[in-house]
Amino acid sequence: MGFLTKLRAGLAKTKNALFGRIDALLKLFVRVDEDLLEELEELLITADVGVSATEEILDRLRAEIKEGRLKDPVDIKGALRVILADMIGEGEALHLDTTPTVILIIGVNGAGKTTSIGKISARLRAEKKKVVVAAADTFRAAAIDQLSVWCDRAGVDIVKQHEGSDPASVVFDAIQYTKKKGADVLIIDTAGRLHNKKNLMDELAKINRVIARELPDAARENLLVLDATTGQNAILQAKEFGRAAEITGLILNKLDGTAKGGIVLSIRHELGLPVKFIGVGEKIDDMQEFDAGDFVAALFEE
Repeated sequence: MGFLTKLRAGLAKTKNALFGRIDALLKLFVRVDEDLLEELEELLITADVGVSATEEILDRLRAEIKEGRLKDPVDIKGALRVILADMIGEGEALHLDTTPTVILIIGVNGAGKTTSIGKISARLRAEKKKVVVAAADTFRAAAIDQLSVWCDRAGVDIVKQHEGSDPASVVFDAIQYTKKKGADVLIIDTAGRLHNKKNLMDELAKINRVIARELPDAARENLLVLDATTGQNAILQAKEFGRAAEITGLILNKLDGTAKGGIVLSIRHELGLPVKFIGVGEKIDDMQEFDAGDFVAALFEE
């Protein structure tokens, strides 16, 4: 099964919940008016498109109505498709500009950090990249073991210490190993705790100091892993983590487990951060670089 097919299947809940209801709504109206737009607004918000993004969508629709380009309710879906694609914008690939490049993986426990690292590692290895993974989430029980399993599946090396070790020490060891092996990419797992923001910030700052000292010229990606099923709470997480690290992109997991795939648009609109990867399953190849065209097509195509 190709990834686009998996994406369509993964977004089926969102498509059916949102666009099935939009189809039903449009059949109730003979013309495009404010009553229709108010009903549409409610549907978009329930799909977790978000209040701000929904307002922009409606403003754009009203502009088309005012200019006489949108008169028939059956044309609403076509207009929505164009607007959503424009608002989401183009995808953005990883910036692997140096050897090595450092990818810091951040996110709360349960969002899918470990699986994301395994899947990205497998993708990079398939591209003939040498990958090293640093198991710097040393506080969560079994985190190191779980990451080891995924690294084995991906066929990449892992640098680890015992549970409770200093994360910055693990990162230091991993950097030395990366240099020794001439690896292309170093991926660093981090602890996913938000309940004590000061500890989180201090820990990330310490890790960043080690990277800056040992690999001062390395390109950096700080990727935040989010669970799509948490809806608007994912945006709150992104804002909190954004205070602790300079996020360069997002990994959005579990889109197949929610009817609220509109969170992609909400995140893009509110945070201005590119979604770099999306996950729609648990297998090692169930993650791909985000493609806005494929995403919108999966929502709209019959």
